[in-house]
Amino acid sequence: MISREQVEHIARLAMIELTEKEKEKFSIELSSILVYIDKLNQIDAGNIEPISQVTGLKNTARPDESRTEDKELKEKILKEAPSRKRDYFKVPKILE
Repeated sequence: MISREQVEHIARLAMIELTEKEKEKFSIELSSILVYIDKLNQIDAGNIEPISQVTGLKNTARPDESRTEDKELKEKILKEAPSRKRDYFKVPKILE
């Protein structure tokens, strides 16, 4: 079990203040996390292939292509702007 002193040390490293009740609670919770991690470390996972995703979904993004209707729409929208600079809306500066 993680001691109260260890919890206080972790809290100092994380630069957080804990109440006495929180110190007791985290001592129990951190101890249970370490017990669980120890159980995971005991599992022989040598024959298990690594996976990067589990849903089976594939990347469905379309190719990034410029289309003429996009350019026409962009120009139509920019014509409505009160002020513009090249292909962008020009807005007042709010940060110095």
